[in-house]
Amino acid sequence: MENTQENSASQNPTPADENARQAADPTQAGAAQGAQGVPDAQATPADAAQAAANPADAALAEAQAKIAALQEDFLRAKADTENVRRRSQEDVQKAHKFAIENFAENLLPVLDSLEAALADQSSDLAKVREGVELTLRQLTGALEKGRVVALNPVGEKFDPHRHQAISMVPAEQNPNTVVTVLQKGYVIADRVLRPALVTVAAPK
Repeated sequence: MENTQENSASQNPTPADENARQAADPTQAGAAQGAQGVPDAQATPADAAQAAANPADAALAEAQAKIAALQEDFLRAKADTENVRRRSQEDVQKAHKFAIENFAENLLPVLDSLEAALADQSSDLAKVREGVELTLRQLTGALEKGRVVALNPVGEKFDPHRHQAISMVPAEQNPNTVVTVLQKGYVIADRVLRPALVTVAAPK
């Protein structure tokens, strides 16, 4: 009878006996807690690597987008610069090609007057002189429109850059000043086309 009771106690352990076994075997206790659904607080290495890779991928994508935008802006600016350079070259070529166009247009009335004078059979010298004076005024106006101005420096101080002295002559005026102009000089926009031929007052 006693053996029967011992076997029954060993086959049906009490809660106190189960706790004692778990305390004696930590591995079994951990397994038991895991079996009861205790969550694992540590992430796997794969999860950690994926979490670290996501911000890096986003930063890389953002940098690549910025690089693409900068390249597009550079190509656009380069194209605009090339267009400006090409237009500038065309404008310069046109300016060189047609620079004399306005000046030539202003000379056409002078040509018309000269042709009309040659076709006139009149023997009236006064009328011929009047026509010549008119033509001269037209020519002078055309030159002035082209910024060509005559130099007539009588009484001015001699300037070797604008005047060419033929001789020095005795005169009542100050020495080294222009006495007479033998041939007018001309300048275009302050640049000498031809110096004036002059005589200069000699020192007293």
